[in-house]
Amino acid sequence: MKQTGPRGGYAQSAFTLIEVLVVIVILSILAAFIVPNFIDKPEQARVVKAKQDIVAIGSALDMYKLDHHKYPTTQQGLEALVKTRQAVGDSQAGQPYLPKMPVDPWGHPYKYLSPGQHGSYDLWSLGADGQPGGSGFDADIHSWDQ
Repeated sequence: MKQTGPRGGYAQSAFTLIEVLVVIVILSILAAFIVPNFIDKPEQARVVKAKQDIVAIGSALDMYKLDHHKYPTTQQGLEALVKTRQAVGDSQAGQPYLPKMPVDPWGHPYKYLSPGQHGSYDLWSLGADGQPGGSGFDADIHSWDQ
């Protein structure tokens, strides 16, 4: 059955201006509580990426040590990992340990020291500010903390 309106035509349903304003107010209130929680997510993701990079670079350093019986020196730096392997009989000869020179998520090169003060090597990122120390997202991220 079709419903007819008061003037004999079909009934139309529509939102009133008040209903639309109520929905806008509700959405605004929700946004005020939810949006601040997502603002820091990109920086948190960069910190997680830097930690994962340090673990991956550490694995490449360990592979380098297996082939050369020592870690690259501080002078050789991480550049040694992007050069082709020279070990005789290495099935991966000609392949680098890393495909390209690693930089942290903020565009700064990772820092490397070998022998390290905290282990066989020290590997770290200076965080978002690119300066030693800091707190929050500016804090340094270290291999010895992983």
